[in-house]
Amino acid sequence: MGFFGFLLLGLLAGVIAKAILPGRQSAGWLLTLVLGVLGAVLGGWLGSILFDRGLEEFFSIQTWLLAILGSVIVFLIYGALRRR
Repeated sequence: MGFFGFLLLGLLAGVIAKAILPGRQSAGWLLTLVLGVLGAVLGGWLGSILFDRGLEEFFSIQTWLLAILGSVIVFLIYGALRRR
């Protein structure tokens, strides 16, 4: 997956993670992109450790699930830190 593909994956995973989480997240599109990319990296890392599978092709369901799961985790951490 190329650089722009990874950015698109991160942005879309961040948008989906924001839609999944309850409440209102006050992150703009740039912060959603950054948190989504961090979430995709975290999801790929966790997937490679736990399931021996990381991020592969852009159109792979495993890639999307790992990126969305990682983004949800990153948004939860961001929300917890922001409330403090």
